[in-house]
Amino acid sequence: MIIDFHTHVFPDKIAERTIASLEKRAHIKAAASGTLDGLRDSMKEDNIDYSVVLPVITKPSQFDTVNEYAASINNTDGILSFGGIHPANEDIPERLAYIKSLGLKGIKLHPDYQDAYIDDERYITIIRECIRLDLCCVIHAGLDIGLPTPIHCPPDRTYIMLQEVLKDCKKDSKIVLAHVGGHLQWRLVEELLVGQNVYFDLSFCLNLIEKDQLLRIIENHGSDRILYATDSPWAGQKETADFIRSLPLNADDLDNILYKNAMRLLQI
Repeated sequence: MIIDFHTHVFPDKIAERTIASLEKRAHIKAAASGTLDGLRDSMKEDNIDYSVVLPVITKPSQFDTVNEYAASINNTDGILSFGGIHPANEDIPERLAYIKSLGLKGIKLHPDYQDAYIDDERYITIIRECIRLDLCCVIHAGLDIGLPTPIHCPPDRTYIMLQEVLKDCKKDSKIVLAHVGGHLQWRLVEELLVGQNVYFDLSFCLNLIEKDQLLRIIENHGSDRILYATDSPWAGQKETADFIRSLPLNADDLDNILYKNAMRLLQI
């Protein structure tokens, strides 16, 4: 079994122009169309059992439409969609309870697109409430190659946030830091975040992180807190799975990364 914990899709009517705009901004070529059918085709071709779709809310007014769309595609043909929330949304507890009532098992936060630092009190409120509601919280961490500086979720600010939200936490936090804890900031990830009560996903790290460093992070953080993830359509599902399988990991570690940790988080 393989579970991709980090993918994106866009409604058909905006997918083509959205992908074109993001390709131009980030100077990369998408590996898939960015549509729901495109993700399903990739899953079928690459033997992916489940894909977690992570919507990003870039302004508070998108809350209803984004979460309604997420609910409409959730639990269809191996698609497990999370919801989204913006730090400027009001009534955070009620909105997160609504997301859970839709059957969505988590949310995605993107501090760069939402123009707020991860140690902002509003994010701390959101993440604490996610822990209380037993919702997964996936956070874009580190540099986003399509956006200029400043970086809104660098490892030092992430560390400050974690000290605040986890100080009374006595359970698995279900916080997932994307891009191996902080895209292109992995030295600081090793210094500050390895060993914390969080998960790292492996999205968009192929050919960017040195294998020795990645293996060191996996060993020191624990394979039970690492998730196979691609950032599809920005990386291929098969090539990422092949990369993970190429690492000198034992069978138990590979199973943890490819699906067991995700099954535990998603309760499937």
